[in-house]
Amino acid sequence: MRRTRRSSSRLRIIPVLGLLAALLLPLGLTFAPRATAAPAADPVRVMPLGDSITGSPGCWRAVLWNRLLNSGYTDVDFVGTLPPQGCGQAHDGDNEGHGGELVTNVADQNLLPGRLAATRPDIVVMHFGTNDVWSSIAPDRILAAYTKLVTQMRASNPDMRILVAQLIPMNPGSCAACAQRVVDFNARIPDWARATGTERSPITVVDQWTGFSTVTDTYDGVHPNASGDDKIAARWFPALAAVLDAGVPQNPDDPDAPAACTARFRAVSTWQGGYQGEVTVTNTSASAASGWTATVVPADGARIGQVWNGTHSTAADGTATVTNAAWNGALAPGASATFGFVATAPATAGAPAATVTCTAKSSAN
Repeated sequence: MRRTRRSSSRLRIIPVLGLLAALLLPLGLTFAPRATAAPAADPVRVMPLGDSITGSPGCWRAVLWNRLLNSGYTDVDFVGTLPPQGCGQAHDGDNEGHGGELVTNVADQNLLPGRLAATRPDIVVMHFGTNDVWSSIAPDRILAAYTKLVTQMRASNPDMRILVAQLIPMNPGSCAACAQRVVDFNARIPDWARATGTERSPITVVDQWTGFSTVTDTYDGVHPNASGDDKIAARWFPALAAVLDAGVPQNPDDPDAPAACTARFRAVSTWQGGYQGEVTVTNTSASAASGWTATVVPADGARIGQVWNGTHSTAADGTATVTNAAWNGALAPGASATFGFVATAPATAGAPAATVTCTAKSSAN
């Protein structure tokens, strides 16, 4: 997995080898043909999963991405249904950090399967639960949500590698008890990981708490500042690099792999405070699909309400996950299905727009 830079001295050897070959040919000596290089493996897909500490904008992801790149890990693809959110430096910004989300809500509402289907990660890097701790949700319930998410990850990919953070400290002015709640919850994570990890799909606990200060490393007692971003990335890097160095199983011939598809959005009509939208899902693979899932991220704070020709759920940040209805899931190669929706939008919103992605389930499943 790890990539090393080639030395320029290798280029200067080539003419010498050519000359040597010319001298040996009259003697009846030849070089064996050079072996053909094996096809390059697909990039390893890494999903950063969490709440506003991971997204909004979650700039530790940018620091981590560039550290991976500068260390030779060039075949890594950060994935998620959310787009980049700034950070002032070039990086692969796709992520699954939904501001304000509780991990218990994600588990209770089954929001993760659609996001996994849309992005197909090999590794999940998860810092999740800060809002649950802030809301005084019991550690047992948070860990039960962790277990449900891990089960869903393994249903998506039986070889999933999972990195789970012990949460960074929290000390907001409005929650005097939060600091100790984080300590108490973090103490439970290692035992949970040992009980939940498997040889095929191991769980690595990454200590993001030790050495992190809410005074110097956050701007509000909760969210990391630039110093905090650097510390978070520094803790993720060795753990993620170790997983990459060990090798991540990839099985492109897996019959359970989703078929390829594309999604296209258009605005059908608009009015003051909302619009009607339409998304067309097309099976672009060479095999039939038995179902599909689309993710819709409306722009400018719009929120999807009514949906037809599909069933949907909406996350706290407005991201909608739509799955096919019973009658429009089967798609032959090249075939399409369309669903519509009504969205409400703030008065200050611009023209209707949305980021849409999709995945299709192979009929071989």
